[in-house]
Amino acid sequence: MGSSSQIDEKRSGEVDYQGSDRVTFFLGLGIAGVVLLALSLIFDGVLEGLFGGVVDGLFDGLLSLPVIAGFISMLGFGGAIVLGATSAGTLVATVVGVAAGLVAGWLTWKLSKALMRDQTHATPRDSDLVGTSGSVVTAIPAEGYGEVLLRLGGQPVKYAARSATPVARGTEIWVEEALSTTSVAVRPVER
Repeated sequence: MGSSSQIDEKRSGEVDYQGSDRVTFFLGLGIAGVVLLALSLIFDGVLEGLFGGVVDGLFDGLLSLPVIAGFISMLGFGGAIVLGATSAGTLVATVVGVAAGLVAGWLTWKLSKALMRDQTHATPRDSDLVGTSGSVVTAIPAEGYGEVLLRLGGQPVKYAARSATPVARGTEIWVEEALSTTSVAVRPVER
């Protein structure tokens, strides 16, 4: 009996260097994935353009750097957690890590697709000014230039304005034509 308890004491006091190396390997994979994710933020689109656009659209973003980084990091961290928290072997840790990596990669892919669909409104153009109303801030002489205040994309913008007839300061006007990027042709509003 005494010999078996001595063997148990010896086993409990030993350090499992092989298990420690496996946890270190999985932690290294996790850290490499995080570093790859940081690089993907810096070098956005490098992997997609690496092959001259051949893989661009082939897998609909599934082989992008953020997706691959998410997979690698969760493979590593998931495997390290399984090895450190359970007495399971390397095979179980790898299977759990791969499953966690696939879930993380899929979520990253779906999130990036959703973010890419989130489009803002179109940039307003000068032609969008035609038919809008505004007010004169600097009087417009006949066949000369003055200034008007208009709203473009919800923001007040001052434009040089030309009119066929003289228009006094404070008069409400309509834009008839965009003459250039900074000037418009206007007419007074008649009520």
